[in-house]
Amino acid sequence: MSIREQLEHRLLAGLQPARMALKNDSGMHAVPKGSETHWNLIIVSDAFAGLSPLHRHRRVYDALGELMKSIHALTMKTLTPAEWDAAGGEVANPAPPCMGGSKHES
Repeated sequence: MSIREQLEHRLLAGLQPARMALKNDSGMHAVPKGSETHWNLIIVSDAFAGLSPLHRHRRVYDALGELMKSIHALTMKTLTPAEWDAAGGEVANPAPPCMGGSKHES
């Protein structure tokens, strides 16, 4: 099973999202072609109701468990269904620019 499939499976099982968009951003970074190391996630779940952004992120990390060791970067936007509706279903989650990693080290 690919990293993507594992991510999707664990997030669906652990958070029962109403909506989820998972994008592999690895190609924007200094990694080998075909890598699955940099991810962008927008996830909408009732599980986030009443939680701070920090605690929402912890819920995602808990759902992913040991799989987090295979991921270098995870940019995420965590919303409740009411927040999603209030945003009109349009939520941006831009990944930070790549700093190039080791190619800038001497």
